[in-house]
Amino acid sequence: MSRISAARLLAPARALISKHYGPAVPSPFLSSYSILRQLAGLARPKEDKEAWRESMERIRNIGISAHIDSGKTTLTERILFYTGRIHEIHEVRGKDGVGAKMDSMDLEREKGITIQSAATYCTWNDYQVNIIDTPGHVDFTIEVERALRVLDGAILVLCSVGGVQSQSITVDRQMRRYEVPRLIFINKLDRMGADPWKVLDQAKHKLRHNCAAVQVPIGLEGELQGLVDLVHCKAIYFHGAHGEKIVSGEIPSDLSSLVTEKRRELTEAVSEVDDVLAERFLNDEPITADELEMAIRRATISLKFVPVFMGSAYKNKGVQLLLDGVLSYLPCPIEVTNHALDQTKNEEKGDLLLPWLSS
Repeated sequence: MSRISAARLLAPARALISKHYGPAVPSPFLSSYSILRQLAGLARPKEDKEAWRESMERIRNIGISAHIDSGKTTLTERILFYTGRIHEIHEVRGKDGVGAKMDSMDLEREKGITIQSAATYCTWNDYQVNIIDTPGHVDFTIEVERALRVLDGAILVLCSVGGVQSQSITVDRQMRRYEVPRLIFINKLDRMGADPWKVLDQAKHKLRHNCAAVQVPIGLEGELQGLVDLVHCKAIYFHGAHGEKIVSGEIPSDLSSLVTEKRRELTEAVSEVDDVLAERFLNDEPITADELEMAIRRATISLKFVPVFMGSAYKNKGVQLLLDGVLSYLPCPIEVTNHALDQTKNEEKGDLLLPWLSS
């Protein structure tokens, strides 16, 4: 009886082998892998490689890291809200007693800090973004270490008042160790004493980054109204109860000279590490928004440049533009080289290649 049942169970597998491989017998591993994918209704990578590549290009695996109280969890809460994953915004240590979505532990809600890393996902402009929100306290830095080992990209959040702090340097060092491309988000522009240009200068000297702003704030502290996109040269405002309505407009006249100066600084910083843009920059040829955007992406993925975004997560300004930056400048899984340690060669570092993904 058991033999008959086994024969019936193996019949679909035999049919698949005959259909896809014919009389030739493939290697056991590849045949098993392909059969499992077929039984699951999935196409084999080699047969549908372009579709597989396209699906991978629409995935971003990112982490959000920073010094404590820089606004990481608040930023993640806004990302989840704007992408439709949650329908209400709750603050860290909010008066309603609910707490932020990513603070799942009672102790996290009570103390208002992140203790353990929390993972979630969302969808933005038909891209899937997998997010890990990491702790900022130095006592839980091992959580950041674990997260960065599996991430393709990261957002380093800096406070516009506190600037680069001790844990900011530690987190950035960890990102550098695991060769994680990153964006910088200067948060809390609504706070008194906010100075994004001071923080940008600290990122250059304390963190030793080749970085430049891709945005200019329209007002600061209580007068923060919106941002100027230096790549596309337009002003962007955030209307609605939660800043969900994005309105584009002309650049304010009092900011025109500053915008021209900062865009030239951005172009110059990127051209120093990108040969394609450097040739056009040195020849004084006009540089389009698409050309500048692609150059920033190439430089960011190659760890030669860090674009700097600005905003206020608490006041719902700049978060959607940061999400656009994640899609535009951070790598997808197939653009990242995974490494393994060969234990037979004294843990020598080597590229990790999966047999069913190789050409």
